[in-house]
Amino acid sequence: MTTPWGEYDLTRFPEDPRDQLRAWDAADEYLLRHLEDTDLSGSVVALGDRWGALTTALAARGAGSLTQISESFLGQEATRANLARAGVAADSVTLLSTHDEPPARVDVLLVRVPKSLALLEDQLHRLAPGVHAGTVVVGTGMVKDIHTSTLNLFERLLGPTKTSLAEKKARLIFCEPDPELVRPVNPWPLTYSLEMGIGPASGLAVTNYAGVFCADRLDIGTRFLLQHMPTRSGPDRVVDLGCGNGIVGTAAALANPEAKVVFTDESHQAIASARATFRLCAGAAREADAEFRLGDGLSGFPPGSADLVLNNPPFHTHQATTDRTSTRMFTDAREALRPGGELWVVGNRHLGYHLKLERLFGNSELVASDPKFVVLRAVKR
Repeated sequence: MTTPWGEYDLTRFPEDPRDQLRAWDAADEYLLRHLEDTDLSGSVVALGDRWGALTTALAARGAGSLTQISESFLGQEATRANLARAGVAADSVTLLSTHDEPPARVDVLLVRVPKSLALLEDQLHRLAPGVHAGTVVVGTGMVKDIHTSTLNLFERLLGPTKTSLAEKKARLIFCEPDPELVRPVNPWPLTYSLEMGIGPASGLAVTNYAGVFCADRLDIGTRFLLQHMPTRSGPDRVVDLGCGNGIVGTAAALANPEAKVVFTDESHQAIASARATFRLCAGAAREADAEFRLGDGLSGFPPGSADLVLNNPPFHTHQATTDRTSTRMFTDAREALRPGGELWVVGNRHLGYHLKLERLFGNSELVASDPKFVVLRAVKR
């Protein structure tokens, strides 16, 4: 990545030499060019920096008190690796999650516009108290990601907002903070009740933090899996892989009182949602039966220790359609399962997950299907 003050070799995490997706785009470059003459000696916050491109370049330039706020474990790991590759000391940057307390004062706020408008809303609410009349606020994103609703959100929560001309299909957002602005109440996290007829999850209350997939409703793929959950008993160790709001793992725990469930996701928002959902639905008495793991899939998970893995894999990453995530999830699941253990997957029919499972497990059984989705079962032999 080329900036006005240097070039940087950046990668995503985990590194894969076959991965053709870059760790930056034109929106990152546009913002960095704009900042060439900006005073960065104060408290600088980079919100939503996907793979650390902004953080690495600004740290290498010598920005003052630099803080990155990210909801992604993978993004944070990429940032650490890219800082090291650029020869920047790790302690020159503060890496915070979207659940950590943000800096009390923000002199420069740089916002990489996320795919989720809800996540942007939640984070601007959290950062607004630290923004003052002199704060420089600049957002960036590809043109297709910046909508009227995006600009309205900046207007409602920070102050008057306008956009730049587009360059290489990227655009900047300029906001002038208004200290007198009266902000609405932050609506996140959101709790809602599920409908009946979806197995052990029927009628349960779910808590979603902003940015979790389908945060204001149950997505139809998860609903289909809940309607066809395996019936099991005994002291199973169950893994909700890519847990999102945790309703699948919670349903498994309620259906089998002896089960211990591991919720795992790379999203700080998802882990917080899963923890809140499990506590709300299963109660304090079952908290000892649940484990919440933030990380890269099942990396570091004890091999051969799971009886059942439940998975609704994503088929895109930052709007790029790819099957790399699902392939890694299935491979990790096979490693984590004991002999005789089962992986249950829900996915769109056209994705052909049955072929991947056949290659990895040597078997794949169609449990249920409708015109859009399939639920598949694979057994580790």
